[in-house]
Amino acid sequence: MSSVYDLPADYRPLLSTRQIETAIKDIKDFFERNLAAALGLERVTAPLFVRSGTGVNDDLNGVEQPVRFNVKEDGGALVEIVQSLAKWKRLALKRYGYRVGEGIYTDMNAIRPDETLDSIHSIYVDQWDWEKIIAHEERNRQTLEAVVRAIYDAICRTECHVASQCSGIRPMLPESITCLTSEELYQRWPDVGPREREQRACAEHRAIFVVGIGATLPDGQPHDGRAPDYDDWTTPRPDGGCGLNGDILLWNPVLGRAFEISSMGIRVDPQTLVRQLKIRGLEHRLEFPFHRALAAGELPQSIGGGIGQSRLCMFFLRTAHIGEVSVGIWPEAMQQACAAAGVPLL
Repeated sequence: MSSVYDLPADYRPLLSTRQIETAIKDIKDFFERNLAAALGLERVTAPLFVRSGTGVNDDLNGVEQPVRFNVKEDGGALVEIVQSLAKWKRLALKRYGYRVGEGIYTDMNAIRPDETLDSIHSIYVDQWDWEKIIAHEERNRQTLEAVVRAIYDAICRTECHVASQCSGIRPMLPESITCLTSEELYQRWPDVGPREREQRACAEHRAIFVVGIGATLPDGQPHDGRAPDYDDWTTPRPDGGCGLNGDILLWNPVLGRAFEISSMGIRVDPQTLVRQLKIRGLEHRLEFPFHRALAAGELPQSIGGGIGQSRLCMFFLRTAHIGEVSVGIWPEAMQQACAAAGVPLL
């Protein structure tokens, strides 16, 4: 890598900026259609902001601060720019009358001002947020991995489509995705951290799904942090591990690293919600309208997640920086590093 921003040495973009802009639209249209068909989803509109104090906004790891402002014509009510739609989607499934086996997806645009900026992170986040109702008896690893395979199939189809449209881009994804638990990764590489475990596993398999993220591993640390009030990361599995959620990672040939493109999972049921809030010492959230409804069993059981739009475009178009496929705000030092490395930012 050529800089602290993980830019590859001797980088040459495969497409011009105009060609990239055209390809972005094509990729998003193609993948969206295939995702909807694979999971049986309908497109819905989504909010850019939600009311503060309702518990609807995504708290991510609990420390990131959302952008807030007051609405003059609503008595100065405080609202927040969304950080994701993990909870809003579950409310929408109920409000709109969806049933078991049916689901929704939407374009989610978020602002995360506390994000650490680098070649794959921006304060602007765009993703397909999706959610699907499942039966209670489907709350298991088999259901989770079946959905992962359907999403991965849509990714592979899109990569082949991009290769057919753009000379110089060749498909490189394996035929199938490998599912590994965070416990298995720990057992194999206990002397390194979670990111390095992902790096090694992804380098070996090229496409992996890490099952069970959030619960404590034998070293006393989780594989990664997860909010306590949407993904289920504590339910015991028959394999001996915990959690019904996970991340999809692909091997990025340009950056030479594991590349997360989706975080997803089976959502908490009332019992799991209370248990995970207690683990995090956040029982006060049960006072929020969203959490009260969920704890009372008033919301449907679901599985859902987010799939990074710019991340996928980065991967398919073999770009070195997310700023090549998404307009953002970048520090002056990063802009200079990108210019020196031949990385054209939008």
